[in-house]
Order: sequence, then structure tokens, then C-alpha cells
Amino acid sequence: MIKFLNLKAINSQYSADLKQACADVIDSGWYIRGKYVDLFESEFAKYCGAEHCIGVANGLDALTLVLRAWKEQGKLNDGDEVIVQANTYIASILAITENNLKPVLVEPDVNTYNLSKNNIESALTEKTKVILPVHLYGQISPMKEIMELAEQHHLLVLEDCAQSHGASLNGVKCGAWGHAAAFSFYPGKNLGALGDAGAVTTSDKELAGIVNALGNYGSVTKYKNDFLGVNSRLDEIQAAMLSVKLKTLDMEILGRQEIAQKYLDGINNVQIILPERELLESHVWHLFVIRTNEREALYNYLLDNDVQTQIHYPIPPHKQLAYLSYSDLSLPISEKIHEEVISLPLYPTMSLRDVEQVIKVVNSFTQ
Repeated sequence: MIKFLNLKAINSQYSADLKQACADVIDSGWYIRGKYVDLFESEFAKYCGAEHCIGVANGLDALTLVLRAWKEQGKLNDGDEVIVQANTYIASILAITENNLKPVLVEPDVNTYNLSKNNIESALTEKTKVILPVHLYGQISPMKEIMELAEQHHLLVLEDCAQSHGASLNGVKCGAWGHAAAFSFYPGKNLGALGDAGAVTTSDKELAGIVNALGNYGSVTKYKNDFLGVNSRLDEIQAAMLSVKLKTLDMEILGRQEIAQKYLDGINNVQIILPERELLESHVWHLFVIRTNEREALYNYLLDNDVQTQIHYPIPPHKQLAYLSYSDLSLPISEKIHEEVISLPLYPTMSLRDVEQVIKVVNSFTQ
């Protein structure tokens, strides 16, 4: 069976260094917000090209805390609107509603699955305050156009980089384009921890300080609480392991891009719609997502031929029970995407033989 994702193989490459990183933290006697978190925050900020990085517990908290911090700064108020693509994972929406803000779901570009300038412009109202571009599947959004639009309309931009670590556009990495960015280091991400973890990047010093405090019970100084905060802190052990894996992230991205190119060159089934990318550097292939109107049949055919797949994501946010009030929205492009997408195996340690076998099986599918 060709696994969809083999985390054991990925992490075994760095087994000795990861174990040593854990041992170093254990031996240090300091386990919360210590030198290993400081080190990773410094390294990751530099990697992204941002001035500040704040480690948090997970990617959802990263999104939520940025929006909360903007409210603390007086830049947002209850009921303000946040434009986001409708085909994203529900976490992007949860962060908005958790802050008593209104998600404005717009159709994505049908080829890239990301926000487009035109679709953002058509959704602008007097209540629009934030654009939340999700760099879905690993491809960075058209950030130059988005930032120009945001400047024109005095809007904040929060990048959702949960799937796009290392993706670049015009030499600028995701995490450095917007006013702030949120990252997830869930184990399956391109830069994955061995548990839950996340981070915020920004070049706004005041915002960084507020996010940092909000994740620490609202406290800047111990036992002095300036905000109604939460407990959302990057763990020392996870930070130490992320520092180990950050060193090889660019190498792993190259491996992902090579596998993706083999898929793009080799898959020629007329029933399959292949993903598109703007530029080589713009897509880091967290997921290789194809589309077909025979998804169930393809899913079963691949499984019968020993190829594991996943569906990202079968139900759009506005059709979830959690968001019944949005269920009447007409979003045909998003709904079609959710009905047709299926993700093929792609990870850095995947063998050439397995890649070629996936291509062979996909090409032999008929319906």
C-alpha cells in the first residue's frame, strides 16, 4: 500500500537530532517559554522575512489571536467583515466568528483555489476591515494585488499560511506579505511538529507584543494582566524539534516540487483536472489536489490498487452544521470544488517507484 503520508519516514530522517532536542529541553529544567522557544521564534521570523514571530499552541489560535489583538488595538470592532475564500478549511472561519466578526465568503479562483482580486473587490462593503487570504494546498495567493487593494481601501491583511511554509512570490515569502500571518505546525504540515503547534509572524512590534501577551493569560509581566487573555503557548519541546526540522525545510520543499512536477508531467487522464501554479517558487505542494466528477469511483479505484488518498475537504464551511446560518449562500464554484477534489500521496521521502505507480494507476482509471 502506498501511504498518503508517511510521517514516520519523514521524521526518522532526523530521529537522532529530534531525540537530542527533546533531551536538551528535559535536561534544561525549563519547559515553558524558555530559550528554545526564543530560538525558534528568532529563526522562523528570519526565515519568513518578518521582524517578529510569536509561538502559540496551534494554527487556529494563531489566526484567532491576531484578530483579537487588532480588536485590542481598536482596529476592529464586533460585526466588522472579514473577506475569505469559501473553499478553505473551517479553521479560517472559526477564528473570525470566535472574535464576533463576520466572515464574508467569496468564490475562489477556480484554477488556483485562492482568493482573486476581482472576487475580493466584488465583496467589499463599508464594513469590510480585513482580507484573509488562505494560501491553500501550498500555493501563495496573489499577494501583490491583494496588498495594493488593501492599501487602497485601508484594510488589514491576515495571511493564513497553515499550508504554505516557504512559499514565495517575487522573492518574498508568505508570512511577510500581510500585516500579520498565522502558521500551523500540525504534524502533517510541510514544517510539522510532533504535536500541535503554531505561530504568528508580523513586522508590527505593537501587534507582536499584544499577541504575545494574549497567549499568556493577557500578561506582559507575571501576575499583571493587561488583557483578557488565554493560554496558548508554543511548547519548549516542540520549539526545539521545529528548529531541527526548519534547517531542512527548503530541501524538503524541493523534494515536494520534484514529485509534483512528475505528477504534472505524467498524469494524462482526460477525466482528471490537474492543479495549476503561478510560478515554481509560489507552490510548496503541501497537498497535490486533483479534481474529477467521478471522485468516489476514483477514490475506490485507487484504494483497490493500493494507493491511499484523502479528500481536502468534502464539506464546505457554509454547509457545515456549525454554520447553518450560511447554508443558503450560493457558492457554486466552491461547492463544485468540494465535490470533486481528491489529494494524491506526496511527501519528501516518497520513492520514485511509488510516484510512478501512482501515475500509472491514475492514468489507468476509466469510468
